Formats: sequence, C-alpha cells, structure tokens
Amino acid sequence: MSISTEIQKNVYRKSNSGIPEPGLVSVLHVINGEHYSGAERVQDLLGNSLPEFGFKISFACVKPGLFPTKRKFQKPAVYDMPMKHRFDFSVARKIAELIKQQDVRIVHAHTPRSAMVAAMAATKMGIPFVYHVHSPVSRDSTRWLVNRFNQWVEAWALRRATKIVTVSDSLKDYMLGLGFDKAKVVAIPNGVPVNDTPKAKASRKSVTIGTVALFRPRKGTEVLIEALSNLRRSGVDANVLAIGPFETNSYENELKALADRLGVSEHITWAGFCDQVESYFAEMDLFVLPSLFGEGLPMVVLEAMANGTPIIASDVEGIPQAIRNGVDGLIVKAGAPIELADQIALLVHDRELREQLGESALDRQRESFSDVSMARKLSVVYAELV
Repeated sequence: MSISTEIQKNVYRKSNSGIPEPGLVSVLHVINGEHYSGAERVQDLLGNSLPEFGFKISFACVKPGLFPTKRKFQKPAVYDMPMKHRFDFSVARKIAELIKQQDVRIVHAHTPRSAMVAAMAATKMGIPFVYHVHSPVSRDSTRWLVNRFNQWVEAWALRRATKIVTVSDSLKDYMLGLGFDKAKVVAIPNGVPVNDTPKAKASRKSVTIGTVALFRPRKGTEVLIEALSNLRRSGVDANVLAIGPFETNSYENELKALADRLGVSEHITWAGFCDQVESYFAEMDLFVLPSLFGEGLPMVVLEAMANGTPIIASDVEGIPQAIRNGVDGLIVKAGAPIELADQIALLVHDRELREQLGESALDRQRESFSDVSMARKLSVVYAELV
C-alpha cells in the first residue's frame, strides 16, 4: 500500500475536497492522542478557534486513543499515524507526504514523541516547526529515567524548532533556563471558553470538594485524601467528587487503599473519565487541585474559574499565574495535607468568601484566559512564520 493510500485510509474526518479551505493557511498539529486530558483539550480548542484567525487545523495522532472520538469539536481532520515504537521514524515520511498533499505551511507538535517525527518532517519539507510546552518534561512524572530520556528527545527536536510556545510564564522561564534562545520562546497562556451562564450552586448540608485530573502521582491526590480524613475527624461533613481516569491500575489501587486505611472510602466518588467536565462543576462547592509538581497552566483550574467555582490549588508552576492568592482563590503549599484541610475548612465556614473568590475567578478567566485569546495570540505567532 502506498503512503498516499494509507493516509487516506487512516483519516477520521476531513473536508470533502481534501485541500485547505480558501483563504485559510493549513497547519498540522502532530500529537500523541492517547488521552483526552488537559493538553488535548488545548489542542481541541485551538482546532476550533484558529479558523476565525485565518488558520485551518488538522491533527496527526502518533499514539491514537481517546482524542479522535472524545474531542468536543469534530470538524478538523484527524489522521491516524501510529508510531510502532519511540524510534519509528517512518511516520516522519508519512507526515511529510501529508504536508505535501494538504499544502501544510506549519507543523506544530505537543509532546517529545510527536516532536521527533514532526521536526524531521518539517525539516524535510522546508517549513516552520512550532513546539508547544505543556509541562516541564524533566518534572513530568515520578519516573526519573523516562523524564531524562524525554528531556533529551525534546532538546534534540527543539534544536530544529522555529518557535517554542509555553503555556505559562513559569514554563517560559524553565525553557530559557535550559538555554533556549529568548527570541524563539513565547508564552501563550491556556484558555477555555467563557461561560455566560454559570450554574448556581445548590444548597447542600454536606460539602462537595471537586477535583479533576488524569490521576497520576504528580497530581497529589493522596494529599487531598489525607486532607479529607482530617476534615471529617474535625467534624466537617465533606465529600470528594473525583473526575477523571487513572493513569495505571496500580496507582488506582494505591489511592483506594489509602482511602480505605484512612476510613474515607465511602466519602469519595470516583466518577471516571468524562469528556464534558464542565457539567460537573455545578455539583462542586469548591474545587481543589493539590498537584505536587509538573504543571504548566492546568486547564481544569481555568474551567473551574469559568464556572465561578471557588478554587484551592497548590503553589506549583503556572498555577499562581492564574490564581491570585486570596483574590481569585487560595494557594497552598504543595504536599501539605493539614494546610489544605485548614483552607478547605475556611471556605466551608465562610460562604461570603467562597462567593467573592468565585466571582473574582470568573471575571479573571473572562479577561485573561479565554480560548479566543489563546487562539488569537497563537495566530500572531503563525502569521510571523508564514
């Protein structure tokens, strides 16, 4: 089978003509695609919003999974181009042919794995290569060997990058600290849709603490479980609503075993994966993200802001860029369950403060962290390249 035939066979959705729409510049985003979490929601929103600013987006998935079917906006084309292993460079050849077929003017990658083949394809075709940094790869997981390898891969690919986009100012500083050219690195904060009609919080006897994540060790969910135990021992009638999948079965077992040992299992609802996260915020009295490390600018924090939900989050990476402590939410030290429990108790007992924080967060998201502002800023970068 020829590469052209294979590309046509593996497209999930594409325009009837198979060529860029008149007046729009074609940009190919090369992504992993196995999850539909924070970074994937950024990609989904960009695919929807960038046409307004003159750029048509399509996606090539090198680890196809949830993204093609769970994304909210189905119009952009998605091509299935699985890498058989980390060094399956044959995919770069397929991407290069897709670039030629679709008259792609910019290639944009989002992960170390996708950056390798995207950089090779862009170099072969002589077009700009953009890389999006969603989290500090050296602190992305608890697996230090994987982190080191991914950091090496990312550094290799980024020597070929025309532009490096970071999702927060802290990540920009991180990339500059690694020695990347200041002229190449630009911070474009993540954004989410503005919610014109946030749902009112229902009056409840017990307090529902919401959290949303792809649950893995760096998210600090253990800290929230310990905080819940402290709250209930102090007489606070609190429950946790946890939205999202677990990264591994073993980690799921660890978290649930901890909840059992602390006697709070019946007070935690594990709701699992949801591609419509915003539907759950009306059920939360407050939102908590107790991350330990490795955050860029979490989409779930911005989504909580967009719904006027009071937020408590840790002082990790780009989180304080969105949440001003005591103004738009409360910031706590990472890995501190007692401090987290105390701050939750403060909001539980002070309804007026909850409402003030929620209203301020809602205004701040509308002004500074919308999907439209994110796409507009990225379109300026694209325009400079073409």
